[in-house]
Amino acid sequence: MPKLWSCIAPKSDEEKKQKQINKQINAKLEKDKKVYKATYRLLLLGAGESGKSTVVKQMKILHNPFTPQEKLDKIPDIKRNIRDSLTSILRALDTINPPVRLEHSENQARATYILTTAHQLDFDYPPEFFDHVEVLWRDGGVQECFQRSNEYQLIDSAKYFLDRVNEIKRSNYTPSDQDILRCRVLTSGIYETIFTVERVRFHMFDVGGQREERRKWIQCFNDVTAIIFVTACSGFNLMLIEDEKQNQLRESLELFKNIWNNRWLKTISVILFLNKQDLLAEKIKAGRRLQDTFPEFEHYVVSHVELEKSEPNEPAEVTRAKYFIRDEFLRISTAGGNNRHSCYPHFTCAVDTENIRRVFNDCRDIIQHIREQNHLIGNDKLPIDEFDSSILLDCLRYKLCYYHFGEIQIEY
Repeated sequence: MPKLWSCIAPKSDEEKKQKQINKQINAKLEKDKKVYKATYRLLLLGAGESGKSTVVKQMKILHNPFTPQEKLDKIPDIKRNIRDSLTSILRALDTINPPVRLEHSENQARATYILTTAHQLDFDYPPEFFDHVEVLWRDGGVQECFQRSNEYQLIDSAKYFLDRVNEIKRSNYTPSDQDILRCRVLTSGIYETIFTVERVRFHMFDVGGQREERRKWIQCFNDVTAIIFVTACSGFNLMLIEDEKQNQLRESLELFKNIWNNRWLKTISVILFLNKQDLLAEKIKAGRRLQDTFPEFEHYVVSHVELEKSEPNEPAEVTRAKYFIRDEFLRISTAGGNNRHSCYPHFTCAVDTENIRRVFNDCRDIIQHIREQNHLIGNDKLPIDEFDSSILLDCLRYKLCYYHFGEIQIEY
């Protein structure tokens, strides 16, 4: 009798242990499932240089501000932006047609110095570097070449940072929120930002926009609440970095068309951010002609309703340009007569925190409406439901801690 009891007792203890683990698993699953259902997943898509990452940084500034250390960590990227910007301008002096010469020949030695630093990975930015940058930026030839930046590749924030070299070079410099927003770092891969607004949880996924990065987008399509498509309206006279024969705005329109008509995305609505309105206005007021790259703009007429909604003191040609670009996208979204998803356009300036705050507040109601529509059409199934229960049984063999959407994490 004692021998029989000794055999059964360990088994009973093991069963109790497994039941306890199973109970913990189920409790965690139920909790995670509720959190998952209550979370709005927003996928940011758009071509390179559209401003997607700037939108993400605005979400952080608005809902989870950068810490002092995080700001200091951005200094190397900001200094790199200065070096890369001036390097791009100096290289373009000889390549644009007609070429441009430096106003002062003695600045050639300074230009040579800057160009030799271009590929130095561990460059420490000594004081003479910033001295040379400040002198070169004042050179008339450099300024003339900068004015023709649509003829070569130059980041939007070049002037912003080159105008602030005297501040950035100081040893006690701490980047402002605006500095961080303007700082350009190439996005590669998929970045997730989590924030909460009035007890509503948002997951925002930013995916690289260059052509070679777009193959990763399919990884993010499952169970998305809405897509935020970002386009740079100021790109109407610029070419892609990865293909200098392709116009940026036309690339964005083609990409939007592909996303809108994608069979996997037929039920996912799109919030359209018509971004870089500040740069678009600057270009139009400076005499850049939208009709040179979009001949159809020549005969475009803005409706009286849209004219009444234009910004105070906004030049008529600027109003006409921004609504023309908006209508080019809406023409795509209405072409097929598909009413399973909708397009909600907004004019944005991603470096303007108040603009993004206002636009995102407007979008929250739209996102809530989209979420309700998804429930009605059954487009909110959780990937958690698709997993074989045998996975969970296998987990009982281990000291399982939790299940985390899409993967099993095990603590041994």
